[in-house]
Amino acid sequence: MYKAIAEKTRDGVAGNARLTGATAAALLVLLAAEGATIPFIGSLLEPHIFIGMLLIPPVALKLASTGYRFARYYTGSEPYTRKGPPHIVLRLLAPGVVLTTVALFGTGVALLVDGPPSETLVFLHKLSFIAWVALMTLHVLGHLLEVPSLATADWRRSGPREARLAGAGARTLALGTSLLAGVALAVLTFSAASPWF
Repeated sequence: MYKAIAEKTRDGVAGNARLTGATAAALLVLLAAEGATIPFIGSLLEPHIFIGMLLIPPVALKLASTGYRFARYYTGSEPYTRKGPPHIVLRLLAPGVVLTTVALFGTGVALLVDGPPSETLVFLHKLSFIAWVALMTLHVLGHLLEVPSLATADWRRSGPREARLAGAGARTLALGTSLLAGVALAVLTFSAASPWF
């Protein structure tokens, strides 16, 4: 019985890491698409807004999965403390990454709601973007090597037991649901952006 409990808690730690990695991989693709609109924002404002709204649910999932690990580690959960914390530099960056992410998406949504001209909100959105890019670049570089193996782990069907970790379906469903929710949110709110066009 104790062995089964130990395996389940260990699987929970690994499952959380896989969900975080898979979500990070999806976000890297979507953020690259969003970033590609920035140099041509005048002519690509519509896709910029659409992708920005689409990003909100997967970003929320990533914040939730990393926040869960943070909470379990700092409340003394034995499997999470045994795994250990991220590198000290990444831990120091984390509050800034979270705050700038919330500021970036918060000002983006505020711009959508408030409508043009909103010079103050545009300035805050640009400022939060600059701070976010600086912190996020370091964050991504700190995790870049581990993301591919974590993102693809649940899709590998052969190999050792670790390749067949329980909960793969739930993790895939969580990521898929966040992406579908993002598309739905982008479609439902797109008409609110019409004053900007």
